[in-house]
Amino acid sequence: MHRVTIIPGDGIGREVSLAARRCIDATGVKIEWEEQIAGQEAMDKYGEALPKRVLDSIRKNKVAIKGPITTPVGKGFRSVNVQMRMSLDLYACLRPCKIYKGAKTRYENLDLVVVRENTEDLYRGIEFAAGQARDVIKYIEKASGATIRKDSAIGIKPISIEASKRIVKFAFDYAVKNKRKKVTAVHKANIMKETDGLFLKVSREVAEGYRCQVEFEDMIVDNMCMQLVQKPELYDVLVLPNLYGDIISDLCSGLVGGLGITPGANIGNDMALFEAIHGSAPKYAGQNKVNPTAMILSGVLMLRHIDEVKAADRLENAVSQVIAEGKDVTYDLKPDRNDPTAVGTSQMADAIIEAMK
Repeated sequence: MHRVTIIPGDGIGREVSLAARRCIDATGVKIEWEEQIAGQEAMDKYGEALPKRVLDSIRKNKVAIKGPITTPVGKGFRSVNVQMRMSLDLYACLRPCKIYKGAKTRYENLDLVVVRENTEDLYRGIEFAAGQARDVIKYIEKASGATIRKDSAIGIKPISIEASKRIVKFAFDYAVKNKRKKVTAVHKANIMKETDGLFLKVSREVAEGYRCQVEFEDMIVDNMCMQLVQKPELYDVLVLPNLYGDIISDLCSGLVGGLGITPGANIGNDMALFEAIHGSAPKYAGQNKVNPTAMILSGVLMLRHIDEVKAADRLENAVSQVIAEGKDVTYDLKPDRNDPTAVGTSQMADAIIEAMK
């Protein structure tokens, strides 16, 4: 019996979370689910977006799966997703981007894996508002000789040896375990010579320990974007600092059909949190309309993490079969989004469960 924390999320979160939970249960793996709430629902009920009980539950159970949670833009509470990753030191964000036959894409047979550092970089959230950053500006000007406009907001970008080393090692270990051929470190070290330069230096040092097992290269981030659009088949596992990883993972999702079919995992030394990486789409909440694939495939990653590999393979194969058949799929997986034969969230989950029998 496995104990797993489940956080349904906001907006469409409850619908896709329920679909994933039903599909995971249908594999026959015995799971005791412990439901917790975070995000807007928790804010309304408890006055805080990330109650301590949520983190305590994950620390106790070591494994969690989460639906999408709304993050207010420009105001309100800070991203619950980022807070959870920071609080639990879930330093590795794993986002496989794989084409399933039947998904709408311009490419064929892509199978990319993005490994994103989760705890540092600009996403650390160390910021000073315009008008309140004067002392910081004075210090920077004195230390660097640079001139900064006095009405500037300031953000800090920490990149450490320790965090860089463990994320690059995670990428190489993943490549070895999953028989991948190449790891590409992505950076902007030509401009940010100290921060991204450090990430690149550490990447090269770690790569030396795997030189007989996995090919290594590095790529400047803007060039990486162009290369991924033009010839993505040349790439395999990408490892990146936090901000670039967020952007590139969405780009790679677009290559294989979109966020609706892309799973995600946030992994630390002894805990892991699995999640769909798309938004909470509140305008579709309660309509039984949205695609549950990303959440279900996040469940596949979770099953592999808890060593239920056969169950994970059965579930992934069922998802692949249903998408390829194109019959019992949501509107976004139809050639015509207005196709009246499109099914709802729960009906697609039904079809996936049936395909496992």
